[in-house]
Amino acid sequence: MIWKLSLTGIKNRFKDYTVLFSGLVVASMIFYMFLTIAINPAFIKNDIQTSTSYVQFTFGFGIVLLVIISMIYLVYANSFLLSMRKHDYGMYMMLGAKSSKIGLLIFLETLITGILATSAGIILGFGLTTVVAKLLIDKLGLTVTHFSPILPNAVLWTLIFFTLMFLFGALKNARKLVRTPVINLLKDEQKPAEMSLKTGLRSVEAIAGLVLLAIGYYTLSLPAAMILIIIPVALVTIVVGSYFTFNSFFSALIGFLLKRKDFSYRGIRVFTLGQLKFRIHDYTKILTIISLLFALALGAITVGLNFSTLKDQATASTYYDTTIVSSSSAVQEAKKQLHIKHEQTYHYKESKKYLYFKRAEFSANPAKNNEFYVKNDTPAYKTVNLKIADLAKQGTTANNALNSMLPAKHHKPIRLVSQQKWASLKGDKQFVTLLTVKNFQQDYPILLKIEKQQLEESKNYANVYQSSKVGAYQLVMNFSSGFEFMGFFLGFAFLTMLASTLMFKILTGAASDKIRYQMLFEMGTRMSVLRNSIKNEISILFLLPGILGVVDVLFGLQMFRVFLPTPYHNLWIPFAIFIILYVLYYLITVKLYEKIVLKSDSVLNKGE
Repeated sequence: MIWKLSLTGIKNRFKDYTVLFSGLVVASMIFYMFLTIAINPAFIKNDIQTSTSYVQFTFGFGIVLLVIISMIYLVYANSFLLSMRKHDYGMYMMLGAKSSKIGLLIFLETLITGILATSAGIILGFGLTTVVAKLLIDKLGLTVTHFSPILPNAVLWTLIFFTLMFLFGALKNARKLVRTPVINLLKDEQKPAEMSLKTGLRSVEAIAGLVLLAIGYYTLSLPAAMILIIIPVALVTIVVGSYFTFNSFFSALIGFLLKRKDFSYRGIRVFTLGQLKFRIHDYTKILTIISLLFALALGAITVGLNFSTLKDQATASTYYDTTIVSSSSAVQEAKKQLHIKHEQTYHYKESKKYLYFKRAEFSANPAKNNEFYVKNDTPAYKTVNLKIADLAKQGTTANNALNSMLPAKHHKPIRLVSQQKWASLKGDKQFVTLLTVKNFQQDYPILLKIEKQQLEESKNYANVYQSSKVGAYQLVMNFSSGFEFMGFFLGFAFLTMLASTLMFKILTGAASDKIRYQMLFEMGTRMSVLRNSIKNEISILFLLPGILGVVDVLFGLQMFRVFLPTPYHNLWIPFAIFIILYVLYYLITVKLYEKIVLKSDSVLNKGE
């Protein structure tokens, strides 16, 4: 009987459950999508070439953040579910239903909704993960070849996590419902809002919030060498500052606008501002959390996409685009396909003890190298000529640079001799040709082909390949592609679930606002004015955490300038995603909120 009632309840309120169900589907789908990256062994091993422990830490940290936001999301989703049925359950209890049976009913409805949504989310996650992965790989030009969209372990852990969370939520809802007096269930929306803190204390808190944020933002701009101070100080000041700002500063700002009669007395602004004043106080915790996690979400996307700038750093670290030591036809034919900008060749002879180079060739065309230095806490490179006098001195920068351009078997002391002396020496005649091309990325496939061909011809070329621009570029491309991929998915997951969380929080309180909007309509307020008031109120609740989260990101990206030369590169991409997603959830929230608070048949008939 209870099973039948729970299924009937879901069926009868299917339209109200649609937003909840769709949100839960998206949550489980995003959770599954990220897990397919985080615990995909083939992807981690082959597409992210770096220390295993570092990768495990990075993905582990991402999973922890995703679990936290998923838990917050599910808490508010369950609250929304309970708020939709409180009045109905109160009526059942008034008619004589036992509280234990009602508790079991809400338990089953919550659990059934959660399991169905999770299952649907995983199934949709298969297709969406495949589509999004392909779009990302094609659009961003990533090198990801071992990513599997269907991963049994990800399916299992998604089911386990969401089932446990819904089981906990169902028990919590049932316990809360059973312990709530019937009169409170029926009249919950009429409970008055409570305001704490006196005006003086609220003013102090508002000023303290702004000061703490300023301290936190200043700390983020300190030199990277102070990272052990930057992270704890910024974390405490920005978190506490954000809380104080939402709890007091924005309330004080709204209070100021309420006192400006020329502004607040136009239309029903005084009502809208009053709603916001009480709401912001009630929403302080969730708005603080959302602003901080939005900053993490935008930061994850921005930093992830900016790993591509490491490719530029890899190309800047080495002056020559390729080194040719082979005269084979395959290498020479590939060389003809390059758009060569500059070419220089040095000839040498190898004896049992030394490598003899022509001094005149270095004098006429000096070998070059890119030297690393730090400018304003930012890594940079400058091109310098290798000192001829140092080429033959072992241990010098010039000697090491020249040795890195020679196959491993040739690591012998270098001697620079005259043309006449060189001609009289016995030994194998060999050469090293150094090339730069007009466009490295355009010629990269051919350059890679040349490097691989020489490596295939002689294993002694391995040390040249490892220190070459092509080798560094390929390594960084594989490394950055994996993290770009992860950063985008993690950020997208955060943005989606956080926007959904705010939507559910707003809709949870919609029932208590219904009577106020109906009273305004009965007093003669036009329906269009009521709808504008709703749009303005909800837009403020969406904008405040969004703006503060954006500011957090703009200052927070400074921490990454040590290993990301341009941390603000392609900033428009995460911001565009943020705006599109936010506007979409804002419009959905407005429509659903209007449906709840303006649902009275009499109101709708009169509005027509």
